[in-house]
Amino acid sequence: MALWGGRFTQEADARFRAFNDSLRFDYRMAEQDIQGSISWAGAIASVGIITPAEHDALVAALKDLQEEVVRDPASIAGADFEDIHSYVESLLIDRVGDLGKKLHTGRSRNDQVATDLKLWCRAQAAVLADSIRGLQRRLVDTAAEFRDVIMPGYTHLQRAQPVVFAHWALAYAEMLDRDWIRLDNAVRLMNRCPLGSGALAGTAYPVDRDALARELGFEEATRNSLDSVSDRDHVAELLSCASISMMHLSRFAEDLIIYNSGESAFVELSDRVTSGSSLMPQKKNPDALELVRGKTGRVYGALTGILTTLKALPLAYDKDMQEDKEGLFDALDTWHDCLDMCALVLEDMKIRRERTLDAAKGGYSNATELADYLVSRGVPFREAHHLVGELVVYAIGRSLPLEGLSLEEFRKVSPVIGEDVYPCLDVKSALSKRAAKGGVAPEQVDAAIAWMRKHLAMDVAD
Repeated sequence: MALWGGRFTQEADARFRAFNDSLRFDYRMAEQDIQGSISWAGAIASVGIITPAEHDALVAALKDLQEEVVRDPASIAGADFEDIHSYVESLLIDRVGDLGKKLHTGRSRNDQVATDLKLWCRAQAAVLADSIRGLQRRLVDTAAEFRDVIMPGYTHLQRAQPVVFAHWALAYAEMLDRDWIRLDNAVRLMNRCPLGSGALAGTAYPVDRDALARELGFEEATRNSLDSVSDRDHVAELLSCASISMMHLSRFAEDLIIYNSGESAFVELSDRVTSGSSLMPQKKNPDALELVRGKTGRVYGALTGILTTLKALPLAYDKDMQEDKEGLFDALDTWHDCLDMCALVLEDMKIRRERTLDAAKGGYSNATELADYLVSRGVPFREAHHLVGELVVYAIGRSLPLEGLSLEEFRKVSPVIGEDVYPCLDVKSALSKRAAKGGVAPEQVDAAIAWMRKHLAMDVAD
């Protein structure tokens, strides 16, 4: 059943219907469409458009229908209706007869779909927020388990300074915390209800839109009907949140892909998240992580798509806006799946401690410690930097680590160096010196783990 037709003298072409209809994807908003319809029934009852008895009959029928769609929403997708709104209205009329035709009084599909989509976005954001927190907790558990595993830290993919694996894991927990905050802010920004804005100029009935908004869980009603029906900022905002978070997940995946490689061999991924080769029997491929990395582009594409669609749309509603949903649904599903997959990757991951320690000792990652030692002996840092560079070149030429040089060799470059230089070049010493907030010293790492656990526990309690 179409919700329009009196103006038309010909049937819509089947090819146009297939091109135009959206039920195959907007069925996902069935519960929200019914939720909004229940609230709208109350609004029009409050201004005398329907009687209390009619209101009760409509609400009872809508609640029955809601129970059905919650059980199997996907079954709606193949029904022969233009969209989720016509589907719900038609089934409602089947249940209550002509009374069901009164429900749309004062309402347009324009404010209806805007409300449905905001309600759906809010519900999905809550699910995503839980998944973000779940991955954060897994990262904190990983940090606690491997808090004393020493590994090289990198800049430019070159060994730079020693860190601990816990510090690496907590770096991603911090990124995800920003993702959670961005998502929470996006929900706050969409906390105004468009229902009651009509097609574009507002409803002709004196409904209390603020009361209607509060009933649907919004803070207040929107303030401009033109903006209300054309606003899709929340779609772009959620896709922006998803894109930034997927960038973080892709970096996480890339790090572990490198650490899992035969050249690094820092970690071994579980058989549960890897696959083999159809030709090479020895292969164990990090497919889960590679898919996370690959799906990032898919989410970026959805963000670019909606921004391009909205770029030059005139006010108020245009059919182009129907393109707001497929990319959004797919991108948020993808983000959710990737968050959960990253948590799964960490579950049974093994770390080769000896390998990471050897790598941390290699690559002259203690060169900065030697420069700091010279500074403590009164050498200006820029000069100390140069002198250590000379010592690194000399040590490379002799295939020795810095701590493998003799005191005599050190003193050829700088006579201020004494026997006490050797303890300073030890990897654990290098870690312990980074004791300012946010550093890799053991006490700072322990404090960071404790803070993040408390932070996440408080969020759960709230």
